[in-house]
Amino acid sequence: MTSLFHLALHVTDLDETRAFYGEVLGCTEGRSTDTWVDFDFFGHQLSFHLGTPFATTRSGRVGDHMVMMPHMGAVLPLADWMALAARLEEKGVAFDIPPVIRFEGEPGEQRTMFFFDPSGNPIEIKGFADFDGLFAK
Repeated sequence: MTSLFHLALHVTDLDETRAFYGEVLGCTEGRSTDTWVDFDFFGHQLSFHLGTPFATTRSGRVGDHMVMMPHMGAVLPLADWMALAARLEEKGVAFDIPPVIRFEGEPGEQRTMFFFDPSGNPIEIKGFADFDGLFAK
């Protein structure tokens, strides 16, 4: 069975959110009202509601990096990850952690990149050559 993930977050501006998730990330917009908007976020449902975004801290140690916590994101096939990384660079997205290989040569080897949406919500996108490595020990 395939399950879809749903996450609802606060954002400060729906027009900026539409531009970022739609035009920069390439996500398809779904339903909306004057206070929220849904997006197909790589096959999952993200809902953005007007409000105060959650507080974050750089408190998550992963490999050599201290990452923003909490954060959300997606895991993509490596070719899709590479295309998205190039798209984000082309669009001038400022990376918190630029595209990098993590755990190279180890179980769970992956590509990762961190950036923020216009409301400051931290996003991590991972890329795997083989999804069997996603939960590798």
